[in-house]
Amino acid sequence: MKNRFSKYLLLLAISGLIYGCLKPLADNNTIYTKPPMDTDPAAPSLSPMESMGKIYLPEGYSLELVASEPMIEEPIDIAWDADGKMYVAEFLTYMQDINGTNENEPWSRVSVLEDTNGDGKMDKKTVFIDSLLLPRLLLPLDDRVIIGETYSNNFWSYRDTDGDRVADEKVLIFENDKIFKGNLEHQSANLTWNIDNWLYLSKDPFRYKWKEGKLIIDTLLDAPTGQYGLTQDETGKMYYSRAGGEVVALGFQQHPIYGNLEMDGRWADDFEQPWPIIGTPDVQGGKIRLRPDNTLNKFTAVSGQEVFLGDRLPLYGDLFVPEPVGRLIRRAKISNVDGKIVLSNPYDKAEFMASTDPNFRPVRVATGPDGCMYVVDMYRGIIQEGNWTREGSFLRPEIERRNLDKNIGKGRIYRVVYKGVKPAKVEKMLSLSSKDLLPYLGHPNGWYRMTAQKLLVLRQDKTIVSDLLKTLRGNSKGNAKRDEGIKRLHALWTLEGLGQLSKSDIISKTKDSDSRVSCAAIRLCEQFLKDGDQNVFATIKSLKNHPNKDVLIQVVLTSKTYANRDEAKLLIQEIVDLNPENEVIAVSSDVVTSDVENLKVKHVLKHPNTKNSIIRGYETFKVLCASCHGKEGKGIKDLAPPLVGSPRIMGDDLELPVKILLNGLSGEVDGKDYGIMLSLKGYDDQWISDVITYVREEIGDGGKTVNSRIVSDVRKKYGDREQYWTLKELGQSK
Repeated sequence: MKNRFSKYLLLLAISGLIYGCLKPLADNNTIYTKPPMDTDPAAPSLSPMESMGKIYLPEGYSLELVASEPMIEEPIDIAWDADGKMYVAEFLTYMQDINGTNENEPWSRVSVLEDTNGDGKMDKKTVFIDSLLLPRLLLPLDDRVIIGETYSNNFWSYRDTDGDRVADEKVLIFENDKIFKGNLEHQSANLTWNIDNWLYLSKDPFRYKWKEGKLIIDTLLDAPTGQYGLTQDETGKMYYSRAGGEVVALGFQQHPIYGNLEMDGRWADDFEQPWPIIGTPDVQGGKIRLRPDNTLNKFTAVSGQEVFLGDRLPLYGDLFVPEPVGRLIRRAKISNVDGKIVLSNPYDKAEFMASTDPNFRPVRVATGPDGCMYVVDMYRGIIQEGNWTREGSFLRPEIERRNLDKNIGKGRIYRVVYKGVKPAKVEKMLSLSSKDLLPYLGHPNGWYRMTAQKLLVLRQDKTIVSDLLKTLRGNSKGNAKRDEGIKRLHALWTLEGLGQLSKSDIISKTKDSDSRVSCAAIRLCEQFLKDGDQNVFATIKSLKNHPNKDVLIQVVLTSKTYANRDEAKLLIQEIVDLNPENEVIAVSSDVVTSDVENLKVKHVLKHPNTKNSIIRGYETFKVLCASCHGKEGKGIKDLAPPLVGSPRIMGDDLELPVKILLNGLSGEVDGKDYGIMLSLKGYDDQWISDVITYVREEIGDGGKTVNSRIVSDVRKKYGDREQYWTLKELGQSK
């Protein structure tokens, strides 16, 4: 494929900073010549340079090695502080053998990497904090870094106070001593500072805001159904992924504060099919997940995604999703079709990045402060957690046959560069005054925009309010060299974070010339609408004929927060009638009634213990179980069997579903092999009871309750069993 670099332009900022800017390139369907397919490749460990030689990219792109073993080991995540120092989370205990021995020991760490000579390669490493249990939250603030560990719900702030790059201050900023007992792959991760100044996680129904050195918590309408990986576009719309449900991307139709909305047609045809360039027989789903050429036929391990917002590659605004089982990274073009977000693969049966090295395990993509793309390669043999590699699994013999368990303790970080475009110089921002940070709010690299906004909100420096208001009150659309709208958008949210937005400024910005600013201002009107402010509602109502569909959709979503529900419904219906062909407006217009409230009403006559168990079970089912079995329990083709009518769940043998949940299931179910069902024995007895009770009551036809005493008895009876059950063993084979 011949990509043409259209142009990159110099943009002079107030402080004299020079910024580079790229315009998107047109793509065609030719990406690279695929190598001959090796359907059953050997998996020897290669040096970084040897492995890089086996990674394929479109014409014009190339890789640079930033760091590798022995400097780093088992990297899972990266992030930069405001001075451009790279923090690396290292999972040192993750799957160090086929059984996951010592996986839950606190032997992992977060390290700081630095390029001291400016050659683009890290040459100095300092262990920032060690003795961690698989750190899965990593968010630099100012000179503090938020870190959270696996199984823990506590958030800690770490700081280096003496300049040696080693943390010597540890402060508990959010306390929740409840221990998460489920599998580590099903825990929240990827704490992200959104443009709205709230911090979001990949799956929990909570969000957090920094206030006076602590995090305060707020509850979302729905629990996001992501897994590992979370990113946002330039307006703050968030993109989740769910490996367990084989979902490349989800949650992007609307901001999570409005609940979950998934629509048909959100992916172009064949978007769900990955295109490896090497055989991938080590899949947890078994042969049903392999094409005849032994390549992965569905995404099964998506994680660590990023909407690329850098300015040194012609990829701005595209979504990149690592798939470590497929040894590839998917590029997704994000299209807005009358307000509906649609993802498509710009290449014909090919991927942006793919490797013929079986140990290439991309787990994270990130936008760097130099405007380039960074790729974290865990570089290892086994990528699946131990629950999927136990005796009786499809994976275990594959791992043993190919000696995949022998490659551990390595890891690489790459930089993707584009021909003729050098990575930008990394600016140091921590020591800048608040006034000097303001130009960065309009920087063409989104990393700088978000970092500057975050620093300004953390500082709470009110001396810059007049400058921010001056920026906000402009209305220029800008041009190819200067995006004035994006600068106003960040000025708006920075003022919100400083608590310095007046009602009049918010109302004024609802009619901004840039729809991104208009939508944000409309959303900010909700604080007044909830109190029944009629004047603000009149402003919202005046936008009912707006030509931009994104604005209309936001008007609909915001109107649903108005205290006067009857007036809100009339306005929403009028907008729907004016736009009869727009499916997003139609779907967004539905008034959301809490499923929990519906369950309370439906089961009002049941004993409070049973009713509460059903509700708790529902919360678990929709986040964990529905990703495989479907929201209504009807199953998902080739992924998990239906629960509706299942004799294993709905029968009179109350111990049977407990056995399956505690130890998992392998082999055929009703004549079809769905692969392994995960053991859930890490959860407590009440949790197991709640899930089964919900399924029997809501998906089945009721019957006797499976209470926690039954679960406890089964756990004691089969406590020593490590193997998955088969239906033959359970007396359920046909």
